[in-house]
Amino acid sequence: MFTGLIEHLGTVADIVHDGGGCTLTIADSAPILTDCHTGDSIAVNGACLTVVEFDKEDRGGWFTVWLANETLDRTDLGERKVGDQVNLERAMGAHVRFGGHFVQAHVDTTATLISKSLDGDSLRLLFQLPEPTPERPSLLPYLIPKGYVAIDGTSLTLTVVDDTNRTFGVMLIKHTQEKITLSKKTVGSKVNIEVDMVGKFVEKSVQAALGGGGGPLRGLVEKIVEDVLVKKGLVQ
Repeated sequence: MFTGLIEHLGTVADIVHDGGGCTLTIADSAPILTDCHTGDSIAVNGACLTVVEFDKEDRGGWFTVWLANETLDRTDLGERKVGDQVNLERAMGAHVRFGGHFVQAHVDTTATLISKSLDGDSLRLLFQLPEPTPERPSLLPYLIPKGYVAIDGTSLTLTVVDDTNRTFGVMLIKHTQEKITLSKKTVGSKVNIEVDMVGKFVEKSVQAALGGGGGPLRGLVEKIVEDVLVKKGLVQ
């Protein structure tokens, strides 16, 4: 579990692809390796990855992770190049202040940055989701104005959502712009998106209650519908 508060920016130092996936080495990462162990989870641009090897001193501190083909398909990490910076966050400790939102670092899909505009010292960013498919339904039901979204692992507040155009926007204050990679991305770039998991749980619970043939929630909905029909005189 993560918070979406980026701790550090690392640098892609090495990439090795093969038929089974990709090995990624991130350097300049010493500040987040002080308590690192092999097998620990680190979110890299919002994707939860397992540390398979690390060194706290060489190349400014580096660690290596393995990306399966599923991860490469779901995220933008397969497009990273040597020298690119990436957002890094260690798994949340029970003793730390919880300042973002519940982030699993299980990326749902990528979106495309379609516009950037300054608003004083702040930066407004607008993104577009891909066309939904049966395998990957629309994520728009989980996006609401003033709700949460994780973009490249960063917990951000949605400022606008347009279901018709499949777009949503966020605003970055100056401090945030300096601490994450998002402000440096150009129009047309892809970003990793994880929607708020609470919305997913609520949707599944409601669907199960309404479609499962019973339960207190189904009875409540049926009572509400019956009351409305009675008030309208459609049933006795």
